[in-house]
Amino acid sequence: MSAEILTGKTLAAEIRASVSHEAAQLIDHGVTPCLAVVIATEDETANFYVKHIISAAEKTSVLAHIEQLSPTATKEELTAKIMNLAADNNVHGIILQTPLPTGVIADDLRTLIPPEKDVDGANPLSAGRLLCGIKAFAPSTAAAVMNILQRHEIALKGARVVIIGRSLVVGKPLAHLMLAADATVTICHSKTRDLAIVAQEADILVVAIGRPNYITAEYVKQGAIVIDVGTNVQPDGSLVGDIDSNSIQTIAKAYTPVPGGVGPVTTALLLKQTIEATKQT
Repeated sequence: MSAEILTGKTLAAEIRASVSHEAAQLIDHGVTPCLAVVIATEDETANFYVKHIISAAEKTSVLAHIEQLSPTATKEELTAKIMNLAADNNVHGIILQTPLPTGVIADDLRTLIPPEKDVDGANPLSAGRLLCGIKAFAPSTAAAVMNILQRHEIALKGARVVIIGRSLVVGKPLAHLMLAADATVTICHSKTRDLAIVAQEADILVVAIGRPNYITAEYVKQGAIVIDVGTNVQPDGSLVGDIDSNSIQTIAKAYTPVPGGVGPVTTALLLKQTIEATKQT
């Protein structure tokens, strides 16, 4: 029996519909929700992601635009761009897309995004508030994983969750969200010994490592829920995840596909959080 596919497309469409309704109400009151995406890279995966944000926004009434800088942009140029957006009352959400140009440290720039405009939870202040259980914008990818699990009525209380990947975008914030939902969480990374053995302990396995088709059947416990956060652009332009979905078909109970799983929900939640940021102004 093949594993169930936990699609995110329907959920994403519902979130966008809600965003469209709320955006229309804000526009009626003279305020147009606006999201700015700062990008300074030629990385294919990053550009793919940004294009999907813009495409999702076009399906709503949220104004989203790309602030494109050169892949050789300096820290000073990026600083000036973010500070201008931070001071612009017509911009309600700011995303700093990575990777950044060589020599530019993301942490130096994330602190420039005001927490009230930090719709992707990049500022360390946002991360700290999330850790302490104080209201803050969570990174949208981590939030998307939680939304998909909730949508498909997958219980987290008492569940053993293993997250492979410790990034600030997914692994670390997702661990906090999972803990808040009463799951027992293990974070794995490139230095984890016996990774496959640890992964096999998971009732819910989340993978976010950026390695196409890396996780195979040997990492998955029978009946586990597998969440694939990977977005790897192939030479032919197609997108594949971090999970070899073919190999886990008869082992996993359910899994998220790539494309069509976590990705659409992530972009939809960015727009939802932009609406929330707009309401706070």
